[in-house]
Amino acid sequence: MSKLINKSLILNELKSVYGFKKDTEFADFLGIKPQTLSSWYTRNTFDIELLYAKCENVNADFLLSGEGNIIKNSMMVNEPSAVYGLKTDKNITDHQQIPLYNIEATAGIVTLFNDTSQTKPIDYIQIPNLPKCDGAIYVTGDSMYPLLKSGDIVMYKQIHNIKDGIFWGEMYLVSMEIDGEEHVTVKYIQKSEKGEDHVKLVSQNKHHQDKDIKIQKIRALALIKASVRINSMS
Repeated sequence: MSKLINKSLILNELKSVYGFKKDTEFADFLGIKPQTLSSWYTRNTFDIELLYAKCENVNADFLLSGEGNIIKNSMMVNEPSAVYGLKTDKNITDHQQIPLYNIEATAGIVTLFNDTSQTKPIDYIQIPNLPKCDGAIYVTGDSMYPLLKSGDIVMYKQIHNIKDGIFWGEMYLVSMEIDGEEHVTVKYIQKSEKGEDHVKLVSQNKHHQDKDIKIQKIRALALIKASVRINSMS
């Protein structure tokens, strides 16, 4: 007798990985009505071809069985570290040298983005088949735990047109102005119920509350393309 696949659980996993907190947001991303998504849950079914087309880089085996990696290009690199790609990634064949910066030694990512020639990297990262990146920094804080933890490295691609360059549901390095000071964080960015002049910053860590901010408060923005976690220094 064939194993019954829990497709509702698969849908929940996809919704979580792609950063959607509400079913209505997930349905909008898939291009279907909320009632259609609700019926999928009720009937333990879904349109696998639609999910595979909309959720870029999703692992087909996961959609079929509910087992294995959700993202097909998640991989281990030499065992001590892991690299996680995101759904907008497009691999390049050349081995690029990605500069690793210490933003605590600079005046923040706004200054770094404005003139990288004035900031000396502390090291360089080279990973085969990695999407084009502008740089890398260390993560601080636990807002994206367990996906990211303090001390992990994220590699980013700078977004120059902040208003029109956001891919909803993706993970970003965000610099925003709070009380006249720069605050740097890593968050999912989703559409805000407050209108087009706002965005919603969403954490992976459920203990952190979502936050709506005005787009004009964002001083610098970069799409997180990959992350590296060092599990052992020996």
